[in-house]
Parts: sequence; structure tokens; C-alpha cells
Amino acid sequence: MQQIKVALCQMKVVDDLKINLNTAKKMIQEATNNNAKLIALPEMFICPYSNNKFKEYSENKDLKQVIPEIQKKAKENSIYIIAGSIPELVNDKLYNTAYVINDKGKIIGKHRKIHLFDIDIPGKITFKESDTLTGGNKITVIDTPIGKIGIGICYDIRFPELWGLMNKEKIDFAILPGAFNMITGPMHWQKLLQTRAIDNQIYMLAISPARNDNPYYIAYGHSMIINPQGEIVVDAKEDENIIYSILNPEKIKEVRQQIPLTDHKRNDIYKLEKI
Repeated sequence: MQQIKVALCQMKVVDDLKINLNTAKKMIQEATNNNAKLIALPEMFICPYSNNKFKEYSENKDLKQVIPEIQKKAKENSIYIIAGSIPELVNDKLYNTAYVINDKGKIIGKHRKIHLFDIDIPGKITFKESDTLTGGNKITVIDTPIGKIGIGICYDIRFPELWGLMNKEKIDFAILPGAFNMITGPMHWQKLLQTRAIDNQIYMLAISPARNDNPYYIAYGHSMIINPQGEIVVDAKEDENIIYSILNPEKIKEVRQQIPLTDHKRNDIYKLEKI
């Protein structure tokens, strides 16, 4: 891994594909002008977070231009971009998909959200992604010149087994486009991000949409960069803005040397045996 400046674009998502795409492109350019070499966009940065909207936007002919436009920005500026996620329609199945684009503008990987957000908190929130979405079935780890990256989307953060498997691949940092809401966000967002960073001794980069009072779903905001010690480096709060940090490989090395979790794991006994 090399030392790299990263930017998380906490953009306000509205019910208009073209406006959202233009916002994303403007924020990418602003981050580039501030010397960021890796830029990430939020979960469903192109459409409101709603089952009805996932389907509607997936069938919009203009959706086909979204990723090529982001690829163009990556190539023009020689930057890496994590294109948050968009609704991806394949053979009548709809996925929540993030794209990883390199500094040549090439798609070098993508992650389909594995764990679908099907919850029911009585009197507070009920949401069932499986009404429209299909879960992915692959763990996403991408080796790049800037570091080995693990990718998850939103609800994926709640499943430590996923991140433990990524860590076996020796990831340097993880990127999580996510859209926690005003119920689960205050309860768990920060805690989960810090826990995964500490468990795996990695940088955790989590990108949310900005908070936007809309009739579909209100995102919590609070995009964050967490260091391998579990400390919050920067928090975007609620409004639309860009946050930055420099990821330092020496910090990862230092933490792993001080508390060598990988060396101390007892994989020889991490299994259940019937008695």
C-alpha cells in the first residue's frame, strides 16, 4: 500500500437522475482539485433509497450513461473512484452494485450487496430490500497499486464473518457505501465502523448520502474515516460536503505490530465439534 489522500463525497441525493449525476461529477472534480487520488460516492447515489425507486431508476435509459460518465472522470483526472452503488438490472434480477474504477477509467471490480436490509422495528421503521433486490454472492477484495481494498455495502457491515474473510486476504482498507437511516444510524453506524476497523486493524471508509428530508427514506449522514485503532479521523456530520484524509501504511503496520492479532489467532480451535 502507498500513502494516499482519499475523499468521501457525502452528496445530497434527489429524485432526479441527471441532477444526481451532475452533483457526483462536480464533487469528484472538487475532490480532485484538492489532490485526492481515491474518491468514493455513497450507496444509491443516483436515486432515492426506496424499493419503488430502485426498480424505476434501473429501467431509466439514462442509467446506462452513469458509470461511463464516472469512468470518464476517473480517466481525465487519473484517480480511483468507488462509484458508491446504483441499481443494476441483470436478467430480470436487480442488484445493489458498487463499481471500482481505476485511474485509467477501467472498471476493475464491482461488489453486489450481499446482505439485504430486511428489518422491522415496530413503530419506527420497516424496510424489506428483498421485495425488489437480489443479494450478491461474492466477497469483493481488489488488489490495486494504491492498496488492497475490501468492499461492502451498508448492511454488509453487520456481519463480521465477511470482514474476517476479507482480512485473510490482507486488505489495507475497506470502503463501505452505506445509507443507514435515522433509527439505525444513531444506534449502530459509528459503533459498527469502529468495531470492524479494530477487529481487522484497517482503515474503514464509510460514505453515506447527506441527510435529506424526503418522503422515501432519510439517510443518517455521518460519512466517516476510521483509523486502524478505531479512532474517528473525520466525520462529515449531516450536510452535503466532502471529507478528506491521508491513509498511511505505516499506521497500519504500527498497529499490527503493537497488537499482532493475526499472529495470535487460534485457527486450530476455531471450530465446533459435537460431543
